[in-house]
Amino acid sequence: QVQLVESGGGLVQPGGSLRLSCAASGFTLDYYVIGWFRQAPGKEREGVSSISSSDGSTYYADSVKGRFTISRDNAKNTVYLQMNSLKPEDTDIYYCASVYRLVDDVLAFYEYDYWGQGTQVTVSS
Repeated sequence: QVQLVESGGGLVQPGGSLRLSCAASGFTLDYYVIGWFRQAPGKEREGVSSISSSDGSTYYADSVKGRFTISRDNAKNTVYLQMNSLKPEDTDIYYCASVYRLVDDVLAFYEYDYWGQGTQVTVSS
């Protein structure tokens, strides 16, 4: 059974950092494209970052470029999202997702097949 579980969310002050984890079970992460998305109530799910299965190429939304870093630990079957210099507008529920094929747009939520349950990130003083 394919399962993704996010963790690491929480409350942090502006300028602070958090590291989100996406742990996979039922499949091997390094064969999949993994994406991080975020969504606020009433808004469309936004692509934040993605890491490819083939060569580990990484992709970022302009809004997080230079502040967020995606990485994978194949031994732990886990993908991470290191978030630095957090801003109040980064407040959202963050989801990880996976897909086992090449996709046209790695930051488009409709390209992904499997999703975790989400973890809340709140940036506030």
